[in-house]
Amino acid sequence: MSIEGGALPFAGRRRGIVASGFLVLVLAWSTTAFGAAKPERYLSYTNEIVSDMPWSIHVVRIERSHHDLRFCTTLGGGEVLGMGILTDQLKMLPAEMGAPLAAINGDFYEKAKDYPGRPRDLQIRNGEVITHPAGHTCFWIDAQGNPQMTNVCSRFRVVWPNGKATPLGLNVQRINDAAVLYTAVLGASTHTSGGVEYVLERSPQCLWLPLRAGQTYEARVHQVQTAGDTPLDRQTAVLSIGPGLLSSLPPLKPGATVRLIMETTPDLSGAEVAIGGGPALIKDSKLMSWKGWLNTNMRHPRTAVGWNKQHIFLVEVDGRQIDVSVGMTFQELADYLLKLGCEQAMNLDGGGSATLWALGTVRSSPSEGQERPSPNALVVVRKNSRQAAE
Repeated sequence: MSIEGGALPFAGRRRGIVASGFLVLVLAWSTTAFGAAKPERYLSYTNEIVSDMPWSIHVVRIERSHHDLRFCTTLGGGEVLGMGILTDQLKMLPAEMGAPLAAINGDFYEKAKDYPGRPRDLQIRNGEVITHPAGHTCFWIDAQGNPQMTNVCSRFRVVWPNGKATPLGLNVQRINDAAVLYTAVLGASTHTSGGVEYVLERSPQCLWLPLRAGQTYEARVHQVQTAGDTPLDRQTAVLSIGPGLLSSLPPLKPGATVRLIMETTPDLSGAEVAIGGGPALIKDSKLMSWKGWLNTNMRHPRTAVGWNKQHIFLVEVDGRQIDVSVGMTFQELADYLLKLGCEQAMNLDGGGSATLWALGTVRSSPSEGQERPSPNALVVVRKNSRQAAE
């Protein structure tokens, strides 16, 4: 039995499939948006059924040597932070980023009322830093095109005219004694109240937006606001200072300059794509420890990314469906990834968010019966002709 490229969504719900153990292999399609053309061998989709558990496991395998493919991340709100189902995020993917071939849901998300859909950790989208790293495990593609994974820590900071430096958050809810930089990816305004906000513009002959990891920017104060909720646009950024921090900082007037330093540990300079998640499951072919993480020994829907020297794998395990798939523990997921051949692997958000899309449709069986909105996604695309020529 096989599932063709045009199979119906949520194919794993069909009892006939669950009752039989087999692998389903579908060759990738060279696509434009959601259309189909001739099959290729550089990407494959597999639905593995283990009927005695039961487990329904969805795997996309990508050949790392195929240079027409690249990874990117999406935003739940398209061009701004927000929550959106995976299918809609792919529909909003700009054409210049390439044609999507496969995707999985991404990071966990924060639940602040005024900042819905903000990923919990670092995200880099098409080279632009969207959110600052919060110290959890992240996945990124380095400047040489190699996948990487480790805990990433922020060294983002603003340096004032007197040389003093202050740690800097990015597109996050500002607390009383913090400094946060806001860009247009947040939406129409900063959603703050009180404090002081400096509207920053490009300083002549200096680097400016979009922000990139590892870069230093010099910005000039264009305007000073004291009411909060400052409007955002693509040409400026807003440096927001909480009321509890103001007394320890020098006041700035229009025309003053500050430096914005976007350093991370480790250095992510040149990274075009990064996404948070965690924890690490496999490091150098060895299982990791998950002390401190909740529900690691309970079976739930799971999502992960893993790789070795030849392939990168996107993996989703259906769960919470007794007649389809019960889900996996972290141990079971890590063991499975090792059997796939992964030398490195990282967990992503699971539960109701766990979703895998491939070859034009959702292939997994979401535990809530339909896709649940998520803040971002990790996507493999086929480059367009201009990108492939670069």
